[in-house]
Amino acid sequence: MFRKEKIGGWGNYPLADCFVYRSEKWSDLRELVECQELKIPRGNGRSYGDTALNDGHSLLLLTKLNRFLSFDSEKGILECEGGTMLEEIIEFFLPKGYFLPVTPGTKYVTIGGVIANDVHGKNHHKAGCISQHILDLKLLTASGEILNCSRNQNNELFWATVGGIGLTGIIISARIQLIRIDSAMIDVDYIKATNLEEAFELFRQHDHEYDYSVAWIDCLATGKSLGRSVLMLGNHSPQSKTKPLLQSKSSLQSKSPFKWNIPIELPTSPLNSLTIKGFNHFYYNSFKDGSNKIIDYNSYFYPLDSILNWNRLYGKKGFIQYQVVFPEETSLAGLTEMLKNLSHSKRASFLAVLKSFGTQNEGLLSFPFKGHTLALDFPIKDQTIFPFLKELDELVLRYKGRIYLAKDSVMLPATFKAMYPKLDKFIKIKKEVDPKGIFSSSMSRRLGITEDCL
Repeated sequence: MFRKEKIGGWGNYPLADCFVYRSEKWSDLRELVECQELKIPRGNGRSYGDTALNDGHSLLLLTKLNRFLSFDSEKGILECEGGTMLEEIIEFFLPKGYFLPVTPGTKYVTIGGVIANDVHGKNHHKAGCISQHILDLKLLTASGEILNCSRNQNNELFWATVGGIGLTGIIISARIQLIRIDSAMIDVDYIKATNLEEAFELFRQHDHEYDYSVAWIDCLATGKSLGRSVLMLGNHSPQSKTKPLLQSKSSLQSKSPFKWNIPIELPTSPLNSLTIKGFNHFYYNSFKDGSNKIIDYNSYFYPLDSILNWNRLYGKKGFIQYQVVFPEETSLAGLTEMLKNLSHSKRASFLAVLKSFGTQNEGLLSFPFKGHTLALDFPIKDQTIFPFLKELDELVLRYKGRIYLAKDSVMLPATFKAMYPKLDKFIKIKKEVDPKGIFSSSMSRRLGITEDCL
């Protein structure tokens, strides 16, 4: 059964009329795949733009296909279905002393989704993307065939699928290498940077000391304070350090965070340059430079997960998430110009996150490469946001940067092609495994990867 539904990504922009199927059995899903219609898989809908939208065509919802298939407790290798959410993995395996090797800023995403977007986390400078920890995966292709893909088997298809935004087929299952941990706590050092240049220098000095490295950045600061930041550098706490704090509780137990809820979409967003400027001043000054805290993993990795439906804060028109990466040699100049443009335009970003990236992997459409990345958000108040974003795209191109597909909703085809030099190879592999172009999305047609026909 299917239903026609107007649906969006997490940013609620754009919205698309899709024919939505929710499969509960792989046999039913295979029948849907073999039907000659355009379709795209969708996990829990946490990509921001139109990555998992399919205007006028089919969406295949996979969250019911979420079983654990096997676990090697000696090696820490989990095999699970593609619809399994990270939350489900953490809740089951954290008490046993295992954690995800790479995690994005929310645990409400599926394994299939994180592979399709080749997600990164706060530890890319050491651990790379999630694909570095995927041993192999099973891919349901447009012909109905299931292919095993890994670095050794169907190698090219593997690297097209990780970061391939669902266009090569449906990830039925994957084997992932978990990491061992002693506790559910993170040992975090907080270091304040007075400006962007100092933040870069602090990353250079300290990244090698910490598994996790991220900075909150004030995008409205100007002058000598341009890019002022708070670095939050973390490692998994050893049991010896956390046990005295937890008293009778196991070091692998963590209290469930209190959850707020935004029950409705607000008519207009309360987030504007004045409110965010006030928040930024308070937030920056709430940290003591050089302080240390031991906090639970939810507070460090998933602070926004404690606010259910937080995307509704941006109003009914939604918002655009915008994440870029610049190579090391242009990062400081590129981000400096971008921050000057933001402060001059008074387009405040409530969520502004700065990280350093490590080495690029072999994923054909994977986002990260060695350099620095900045993630921003922009409420859609009026149409002037779109020419402004086009100006930012041109700035990113000038400094040889790249935009993250998992968060994009407005990039032009020529911009995309210039930023992703392996696109032609990706299209070649996709045509080999999906010659009729069955797997197609609103994003893939917007960016010229696929066409709106069979």
